[in-house]
Amino acid sequence: MGRKLIIEDIALSVDSISKVVKSGQLEIEILHDISFKVERGKSMAVVGPSGCGKSTLLNIIAGLDIPTDGDVFWNGENISKLDEEKRASIRNGRLGFVFQDFHLIDHLTVLENVMLPLEITFGRGVKKTAEKQLEIVGLTDRINHMPKTLSGGEKQRVALARAFSTEPQFIFADEPTGSLDSANGTVIEDLLFRLNETNKTTLVIVTHDKDLASRCDSTLKLRAGRMCF
Repeated sequence: MGRKLIIEDIALSVDSISKVVKSGQLEIEILHDISFKVERGKSMAVVGPSGCGKSTLLNIIAGLDIPTDGDVFWNGENISKLDEEKRASIRNGRLGFVFQDFHLIDHLTVLENVMLPLEITFGRGVKKTAEKQLEIVGLTDRINHMPKTLSGGEKQRVALARAFSTEPQFIFADEPTGSLDSANGTVIEDLLFRLNETNKTTLVIVTHDKDLASRCDSTLKLRAGRMCF
């Protein structure tokens, strides 16, 4: 028999969430009755065809959006009932987000991009922490470069360094290898899981990549906004 799961093990709990949006006179259900749990320090892949609601789900569990019905709990705290200001406050330092298209700030150097969330969370004196994160992802020689001079793989490594820089409790990644070739995608996968293991971060990944999904501890499959088994 497997060990009994206790509430302290659960980092992320999603309870019967649905999302409905209005389009003119129509109401369109994007998500319907989604429930799952992710243990602290574990990883989960969210998979399914395009348009099935994966990114909407990720935005809701990351506190960037709210469900129409249902609840999202971070470490037992219901974030879906908070207003935007309080959700922003609770995200600060506790959440890292990795995007398919990197979302680096073009007019900041590589180092400044990684320093930004650190400065927001901790204030000044964070340069050494940012430099250490860039060393971990193998970009020490790029710290003073601008994003436009980097390859796609390098940009995503900067994005990983930025996401993990505050040692967040949660990392949410939306197609983190979707813009990369196979070789660079493998490098990013390896880094993502190595950083996840080192930091004991709870990781949720939206992906079309079956190999990436297979490396996660669990998989949630969506079709037309509903869980499928």
